[in-house]
Amino acid sequence: MWIFGGDGWAYDIGYGGLDHVIASKQDVNIFVFDTEVYSNTGGQASKASNIGQVAQFAAAGKEVKKKSLSEIAMQYGYVYVAQVAMGANPAQTIKAITEAEAYHGPSLIIGYSPCEMHSIKGGMMNCQKEMKKAVECGYWNLFRFNPAAEGAKFTLDSKEPAGGYQEFLMNEARYASLTRSFPERAEELFKENEQAAMDRYQHLLKLKTVYNEA
Repeated sequence: MWIFGGDGWAYDIGYGGLDHVIASKQDVNIFVFDTEVYSNTGGQASKASNIGQVAQFAAAGKEVKKKSLSEIAMQYGYVYVAQVAMGANPAQTIKAITEAEAYHGPSLIIGYSPCEMHSIKGGMMNCQKEMKKAVECGYWNLFRFNPAAEGAKFTLDSKEPAGGYQEFLMNEARYASLTRSFPERAEELFKENEQAAMDRYQHLLKLKTVYNEA
């Protein structure tokens, strides 16, 4: 059985239900399409929204960093968890789906999903390229946590961030618009956003040690 939903449901309004399902230890697969905003209801900020992101109820840029739904699920120890971005690494996306399907227990895959609310330069025809940029600069990380794997349970599929982080943010109006409305605040929040991303990558490197030596 597969369950499909957006981040507004998974991170926020339906999180209690999602948590109940993965805690039940039943053999069910969940795929979350993460747009980092309430796309279907007009573009309100959610717990999946990132620092400095402009959205309804966050016109001056969101101040709080994004909720780590993947780590909440991983701490159960028996939930298969993966983060994917099809435009960045199609093979990793397919591998995660295949592993989740084969895993006898709850599985959670979180897929980076650019949408209209991001206002990517050039439009949605460039969304696959935007996924690739997001992963290359370290904005979005690819990894898989497989409790059934022998030896290494945690696999970090992303390479070290290659730079161009601020350029990535400026390629989307959900961030770039803040530089026009609140330029000084934008500079501060975007630095926080980038630092949080760099810290997150270092944290994922530590998780390799934690989970693969356990």
